[in-house]
Amino acid sequence: MSTTAAPLDGATVEVIRNYVHSVAEQMRRTLVRSAFNPVIYDVLDFGISIYDSTCQLMAEAAGITHFLGANDHALLKLVEYVGREAMRPGDVYLMNYPYWSGAHSYDAMLCAPVFREGHEGPAAYLAVRAHWMDLGAKEAGYVLDSTDMHQEGLIFPGTRIVADGEVVRDIVELIRFNSRLPEATIGDFHAQLAALRTGEERLRQVWDKFGGTTVEQAIHQVIEHGERVARRAVAALPDGTWRAQDYVDDDYVTDDPILIAVEVTIDGEEMTVDFNGSSGAVAGPVNLPIGSTLGLAKAAFKGLTTRDEATNAGHFRPLKVVADPGTFFHAVYPAATFTQWSAIVAFELIYKALAGVIDSLPASSGGDEPGFMALGNDPRTGRDFVVSNNEGIGWGAARDHDGGTAQQHPSQTTVRNTPVEVLEHKAALFHEKVELIPDSGGPGRHRGGLGVERVVRYTAPGEVLSMKKKSKTRPWAMHGGHEPEPSHMDLWPGTDRHKRVGMYRAPMAEGERFANRTAGGGGYGHPLERDPAAVAADVLDGYVTAGSARKHYGVEVAADGTWSPTPERTAHTGAEPGA
Repeated sequence: MSTTAAPLDGATVEVIRNYVHSVAEQMRRTLVRSAFNPVIYDVLDFGISIYDSTCQLMAEAAGITHFLGANDHALLKLVEYVGREAMRPGDVYLMNYPYWSGAHSYDAMLCAPVFREGHEGPAAYLAVRAHWMDLGAKEAGYVLDSTDMHQEGLIFPGTRIVADGEVVRDIVELIRFNSRLPEATIGDFHAQLAALRTGEERLRQVWDKFGGTTVEQAIHQVIEHGERVARRAVAALPDGTWRAQDYVDDDYVTDDPILIAVEVTIDGEEMTVDFNGSSGAVAGPVNLPIGSTLGLAKAAFKGLTTRDEATNAGHFRPLKVVADPGTFFHAVYPAATFTQWSAIVAFELIYKALAGVIDSLPASSGGDEPGFMALGNDPRTGRDFVVSNNEGIGWGAARDHDGGTAQQHPSQTTVRNTPVEVLEHKAALFHEKVELIPDSGGPGRHRGGLGVERVVRYTAPGEVLSMKKKSKTRPWAMHGGHEPEPSHMDLWPGTDRHKRVGMYRAPMAEGERFANRTAGGGGYGHPLERDPAAVAADVLDGYVTAGSARKHYGVEVAADGTWSPTPERTAHTGAEPGA
């Protein structure tokens, strides 16, 4: 594009921006409608991105938040590996090499270069990343205890899986014969391919409507505007350097807690997020590839700066992320990277560092995504199953409101849990209850949101994987609020085998149960300063028990909702009338 071209008027730029965003949304709808796997069509475990000829992000569709930043890094590595000059119309490339793709090996990214007449080389790139259920790792489901990449499944570094518009049968058959769930895996590959072809067709329609050069110029202006907006937002934040630390439970190979630390520096219009104070690389699969680290930092940064704007590359230009190769936050070959819950825990660590100077930031949520995975053979169909669920947690309270209840983790706010009906249809499971946990939100002037308890019985033998990495340390509170209990799973509850676990894999016999219990959010402010009418309402709604209202909030609540202060509350706040 000529740099001397006159700028387009704002109306034209905005119309083109929305057209390109619509391309991403149509790709998303195609994927959701075509996928075989409920992790994709119900949970929305995917990331869809559109890039210009220089690999700058033009638009994205809603998916798992930090997948999208990981796509940015993965595309650059793909183009470097394959070479722009080697790409041809109709080609599609498969990448799941974790140190380049920025995710574990089952998050397979398909990328298609898009060509247009008169443009040398690819004029755009489309990327669709989605979670495949099995690629031949050493165990079915998630690998919890791998110690190197080669235990984590079949690896593709940027392999041409569609050549000149034709699927390369040999590659697909290699996947089929290495997967325990070939029908779902190959089906999801074709769903991603359909999304790419939809995007290619729609993007060409945009070029035809406005002209390729005009679209290119408009997107350039959109990205430049995105950078200006992001820099203004950073400049409005206080300058300085702040630090925070937290812990990931362990790496499943040892029981040792893993220190994660961040140093955030704001200097004028730029922000640096430095993870080098964290643990070194560990033996187990919780290490993060740099693409994942970039993705989580980008997601947190966007929440602080341009959260109300559709994302483009300009929004991240003021951000620098530091993590030295070979460390916990920059895994290199052959480090194990399969269970990347550490990225979820680390997302809020950035906010924790800044909470003292940005007073709109809340206390911690429940800490991570404390879901589960179930595996087995369903006697109703005779077929193997692998299903999973992202469980809701409580969000942290803030200066002016309570935390949200039973929400997805803040780093994954566009994903969903798997409906009970789907889990029971796809797997030999029966749900005995799914309900909110009273008193699970951290007490405070504003209390944390509530977590969830789910009790599930196996109707045939199988396995359960408890998926959580913040079960040994509590989510953090703010300004005198209280910390909630952490997430955990109770295996075989009510029996002499009862076991409380964090991340864990266990066999389940027919009739055996697990109870998944998730953390609430941290409290904000001293609990004795909470509006007693709000405490009474919480008791009537079942969110807080009468005993907790008395103990933590200093409020005696009668069965009819009337209340009176305890001596402790009166001493703290002064006399208050009952209601």
